[in-house]
Amino acid sequence: MEQDLIQFVKLMRKQHQLTQVECARKAGVGLMFLRDLEQGKKSLRMDKVNQVLQLFGAKLGVIKLK
Repeated sequence: MEQDLIQFVKLMRKQHQLTQVECARKAGVGLMFLRDLEQGKKSLRMDKVNQVLQLFGAKLGVIKLK
């Protein structure tokens, strides 16, 4: 599931032709945070993840496990 998030952020950033620096600035997060997110760091602040996702019209949500 975390791979989905990582892939989504990378894909959307590239589709919008944003460098990591530009993406971080537009989302209002630090460059190191965005790099940690794209590299799959295990513990990240959800509010900051949502700031990045909001840039692409998305947000974190709950997925019910089977």
